[in-house]
Amino acid sequence: MSTFTRRSALIAGAGLLAAPGTLRAQDGYPNRSIRLIVPFTPAGTTDIAARILAERLTQRLGQQVIVENRPGAGGNVGSDVVVKSDPDGYTLLMCTVSSSAINYSLYGARMPYKPEDLAGAGLMLQVPNVIFVTNSLPVRTLRELVDFAKKNPGKLNNGSSGLGTSLHLTGELLKTTAAVEMQHVPFRGSGPMLQEVIAGRIEVAVDNMPSVIGHIRDGRLRALAVTSKARSRALPDVPTTAEAGFPAVEATAWFGVQVPVRTPRPIVDRLGREIDAVVKEPQTAARIAELGGEKPGLTPDGGTSPETFEAFIRAEIAKWGEVVRKSGATVDQ
Repeated sequence: MSTFTRRSALIAGAGLLAAPGTLRAQDGYPNRSIRLIVPFTPAGTTDIAARILAERLTQRLGQQVIVENRPGAGGNVGSDVVVKSDPDGYTLLMCTVSSSAINYSLYGARMPYKPEDLAGAGLMLQVPNVIFVTNSLPVRTLRELVDFAKKNPGKLNNGSSGLGTSLHLTGELLKTTAAVEMQHVPFRGSGPMLQEVIAGRIEVAVDNMPSVIGHIRDGRLRALAVTSKARSRALPDVPTTAEAGFPAVEATAWFGVQVPVRTPRPIVDRLGREIDAVVKEPQTAARIAELGGEKPGLTPDGGTSPETFEAFIRAEIAKWGEVVRKSGATVDQ
């Protein structure tokens, strides 16, 4: 067989392999239910965002979008499930700043997947983190917390929803910036962590605003600062970390959808259009705002697209890699 013939055969074979996925994307996708994998436990911000998105995508796509929680290893377990799934548009990842940006530098060679194993479909929302304390701790400002920690080095427990999360890294940023010692206590999700802080067994914690805002509004927890550049409209009386005297402690969590990288482009584009439409719906925007979140803001009209989300993820990987390097954070804490 000549070189030309062998090459033609390879191209033809590749076309046959790609054809089913491409045809499904163009004719009849989706024609069955879709799994939306959440790589964290129920009741956390990732789960809340996923259920809002799944409800609206179900309506728009005409097929049930089923949320499936697959927690573990800071989001790596569930993300790896998606990476290893068929690239046919029926298994989606509710990705986060942790699972798709921070973990690459934090876990290093222990990561089960690479950035190039996933493709972005769309960003759903961005939210600030909140630094808060148990009500029994005698501090009411971030500065008072820092002063208390300096007088009691290593005696405060600092909770997060897991190793490698933006919550873990925000706590590390605070400790590094303020030169204080606190014992990091990672949990398997926000739910159990919040209950321990409410009970007073964990004194200090960081969480995404949607997970903790209800407890703050009800007075079960005391918010000290939000980690965004501007105050949150959802908690207007809570100062930013910059206003509290710690401008370097800035961190925004984000949540979106990724798919296996070999997913046919027509499917990725369809998902991108639907996610963009969902986040622009007034009812979705209202629910996001109520939780303290912000719309994507990646496109000129405030929305999202596969291309802008891909570029956003690349920038976040670089940004958080530098944070991990400077803070010295590890998954062995």
